[in-house]
Amino acid sequence: MAATVPCAPLLFHRSMWYVQNMNVQKLNEEGQERPDTYKSLMLLDEISKGEPLSQRDLSKRLGIALGLVNSYMKNLVAKGYITVKTIPAKRYAYYLTPKGFTEKTRLTYHLLQDYTRIYREARTNLKRLFKAMSDSGARRVVFAGVDEVAEIAYLTLQETNLELTGVVDEEKAGEIFFGKMIRPLEELTEMDYDCVVITSYLKRERLLRDLREDGVDERMVRVIFPL
Repeated sequence: MAATVPCAPLLFHRSMWYVQNMNVQKLNEEGQERPDTYKSLMLLDEISKGEPLSQRDLSKRLGIALGLVNSYMKNLVAKGYITVKTIPAKRYAYYLTPKGFTEKTRLTYHLLQDYTRIYREARTNLKRLFKAMSDSGARRVVFAGVDEVAEIAYLTLQETNLELTGVVDEEKAGEIFFGKMIRPLEELTEMDYDCVVITSYLKRERLLRDLREDGVDERMVRVIFPL
C-alpha cells in the first residue's frame, strides 16, 4: 500500500503500549473478548530484565491492577514461561525460562508486524488526506492529539507544501512536539489554520467532540481513521 518502516528495537516499548491499546479498542468496538497477548508480552519483557520483581513491583511498573497481574502470572507459570523463587520477607520473584524467552521473541515479532501494518495504514491515509488538502488550497495545518500517529503525521507532512502552525492536546499541554509547544485545545482560537487534523487513533472520538464543544467548524476538521 504505502512506504514501509524499519521496525528497530528502540521502537519496541513505545509501540507495544500503542499497538496494545489500538488492538484492544478495535476488538471492543467489534464486541469481541479482550485478548491477553500484549499484557503477557509486557510482563515477559519486564521480567526478562533480570531484576527480582514481585507482583506488586510489576503492577506499579506496568500500570496493571495487582489482581490482573496475579491472574496473568499464574497463566505464564502454568505454561512454563516463568519460574518463581522465594526472596526475603516471604516474598516471591519471577524469572523467565528458556521457553519464556522464546515466547517473548515470538510475541515481539508479531507485535512489530502489527506496528508496521498500523504505520502503513496511517501513512497511506495521511498521504491521501494531505494531497486532498493541498489540492483544495489549504496550507496551514494544526494537529489535534499527540501520540504515535501524530509523529507519523509530522513525518508525512514534511513531504508536502503544508505547514504545521500549531499542536493541541489537553493532556500534553506544555510539552514540546518537534520544536512546537503543545497547547490546550481552548487556545486553538488563537492559531491561524486552514484545517485541523485529528492525529490520534485512541482519542479521535473524544477530540472531535471537544473540538465541536469549543466551537470549531466541523468542516475544517479532518480525520485519519474512520470514526
